[in-house]
Amino acid sequence: MAEVLTIDGEVARPLKLDAAELAEIAPAYQVPDVSVLDPKRTGRAVRLPGLLERAGVREEAKWLNLHAEADDFHASIPLDAVRERAVVIYSLDGGPLPVKAGGPFRFFIADHAACKTHEIDECANVKFVDRIELSRERGHDNRPHDEAEHAALHERQG
Repeated sequence: MAEVLTIDGEVARPLKLDAAELAEIAPAYQVPDVSVLDPKRTGRAVRLPGLLERAGVREEAKWLNLHAEADDFHASIPLDAVRERAVVIYSLDGGPLPVKAGGPFRFFIADHAACKTHEIDECANVKFVDRIELSRERGHDNRPHDEAEHAALHERQG
């Protein structure tokens, strides 16, 4: 069974999309090589506006809640701060995005510091994402709160 990305919450059309369906989103929203956004990254991605358009995000949606059940990691970030900067990486070298690269889906914010909000940090680039939930209010967020917690998280992840 293919891995799926769920998009739900404050949307008109909740979605469950696999990598092949993400690849079918309009070409204007596709990023064939994310190294154009960050030279340290590779893979094929779809821009967040393409996902939001397909799901019919409601005007009331103010927060984007990223869930990665594989490692019980959750981040809640302001939607408007990342709407035009974020992508979901879903493929590498023509196949699925491998777990070692954060797959099956990796949420990535190009130049996260440019979002100019304290809610957006490097840990908002979430690996193993399986659900994107749109909400009116801030959702569950268990990102590290200080440098010691941040270092411990990366040590656990290897």
